[in-house]
Parts: sequence; C-alpha cells; structure tokens
Amino acid sequence: MRAIVLVKDGDPKEAFEFQDISMPKCKPNDVLIKVSHFGLNYADIMARKGMYNDRPELPCVLGYEVVGEVHEMGSEVRGFEKGDYVLGFTQFGGYAEYCATDAMGVVKLGTGTNAAEATALATQYCTAWYAACMMVNLQKGDRVLVHAAAGGVGTALVQIAKMKGCEVFGTAGSDEKLEHLRQKGVDHTINYRKHDFVTEVSRILKDKRIDVAFDPIGGSNFKRTNSLVGSGGRIVTFGASEWSASKGGIIDKLKLAFGFGFLHPIGLLMKSKTVIGVNMLRIGENKPEYLQTCMQEVYTHYQNGTLKPTIDSEFSAEDIAKAHDRLDGRRSIGKVVVKW
Repeated sequence: MRAIVLVKDGDPKEAFEFQDISMPKCKPNDVLIKVSHFGLNYADIMARKGMYNDRPELPCVLGYEVVGEVHEMGSEVRGFEKGDYVLGFTQFGGYAEYCATDAMGVVKLGTGTNAAEATALATQYCTAWYAACMMVNLQKGDRVLVHAAAGGVGTALVQIAKMKGCEVFGTAGSDEKLEHLRQKGVDHTINYRKHDFVTEVSRILKDKRIDVAFDPIGGSNFKRTNSLVGSGGRIVTFGASEWSASKGGIIDKLKLAFGFGFLHPIGLLMKSKTVIGVNMLRIGENKPEYLQTCMQEVYTHYQNGTLKPTIDSEFSAEDIAKAHDRLDGRRSIGKVVVKW
C-alpha cells in the first residue's frame, strides 16, 4: 500500500516521501480501514518539526483520524461489517491507504455523511467534547475564553459552549477569522495581533472574571490567561503551539516552561481553581471507553445539526506539503483535510 512517510524533520517538501509499505496487521480488537480521507492536526506540524515527544521513531507515518470503509475486522470485534463507512481515531498511521485502529475508536457513519467534515469529528471535536463536557462540564451562563477559536478544536469548543448557553470570548489572529467567529455566535472577538487579550477581556468583564478558559498555546499565554480566571474557574490546556514558533533548543524549552508560571496546590485550593491537561492519545491508550463516548456524542450532535465542522480546505495526498504549509501558516479556518 502507499503511505506518506515522514523521513526527517523540517520543511514538508523534504520531510515526506511516498513509499510502498506493508499493510498493517489487524489485531483481535482492531478494525482495518481502507482510507479515503484523513485530517491534519497541529500535533502533525509539531511532529514533523521534531517537537512532539509522542511521535514514533523515524521513519514513521503520522495521522490521527481517517474516514473510509471497513476492510477487515479482528476476531474480537463485533458490530461492524466489511464495507461499513466509518470514522476512526488513530494513534498515528493515518497518512496511508490502509490504517488499523482499535474498534473502540471507530464509529459508523450514516449514508451521505460528508467525509471531510467527519475527519474533524475525531481528534478535534472529541478533544473539545472531552475537555468541555467531561472534564469541565460547562454550565449555562459560564463566561468562556477560547484561544485560537477559529482553529479546528477552537471551532468545536465555540459550538459546544454556545450549545451550553455560555458567554464566549474568542481570540484569533486576523479580521477574517474574527468575522467567522462572529458568524458562529462568539459574543466577544479579539484580534490578538492588534490588541492585548488580557486588557480587552478585562475591559469587557469589568469587575467579573472568566469561568472557563481553553488554551492550546501554552507558555506565557497560559500564565496571562490564568490571571483572568476567577474563583471556581477552570483552565484546560491541550497544546503548546507557542513552542512550534521556536527553534526547539534548550533555551526555548526553558522559556516555554517558565512561561507557564508556577502553580501550587495551596494557591489553587485557596482560590478554588482547577487546571486540567488534555492529551487524547493518553485517553485513547488508557481510557478507550471515554474516547468511544466522545465519538458517539459528537457524531450524534453532528447528525442533529448541533455541531457542524468548518472545512478550511481539501488537498490531494500528493499535495501533503501544501496541506502542512496551510495549517502551519496559521491561515486556516477550521479543518484541513487530505484525500487519496
């Protein structure tokens, strides 16, 4: 089978090679999927740059979600048949014509489901659902701050927060993205390239505080976000995109780490604040039933129209470098999708 193999760190034009590799073996609890589409996530960018600790040793095949048809099932798998149209959450291996993944991370798709939209439901919408509904349990009236709100996870968080009746603050880096956020119902939009988000949020809130904040940026952005969150507040951190803008040296690592600031349990206790870290790879490995719940929930809400992914662009597999450039350049609004 053909696969897009990451052979070295760096520029996507040089980092990837098309190779013929062996088809993955279907373990007893696996579903082997013939892939038609796969999605890109910011973790792919970090992995390609050599900045993602969970990445397998090179050469490797990236990819966290695939859409396609069931080709084969393991001996312990029930509820699927060959030819079923499915979405699968994968722990790498998605940039290939065939991908095997645990059946707990696979959900059947209805006839006519948009394949590109479905790719967004795995990693990004499941991350958002797990964070907002299972870890934080958003409440009606909560004041919610979403960083990178026009991205894949950000779009999902915005939709979930509005579904829950929250007042939403969203940051993004262009006026085009802010207009997109307003169309999605974001109550307060902030261009972080033109305005200091701490100043803007404080001006809008006056004597009130943020109840829940979602931060995929990390570093100093986390520390400054923490300053806006009041008693009873919760911060969910699910990435460190600030790290990708650095050269990755030891000084950059220390700068990122110290940028987060220092949190002590006593300080959290006294202010009744919560900090939650989310990594869906760990959830898939250790709590696959949680992942299964997330996938079922987001697909149900997608079917009834409550959740609707935004597709930024679709690329052919041969244009994988262009797809990476699109996502890495922070120009995308919503999901970047690749198809065979």
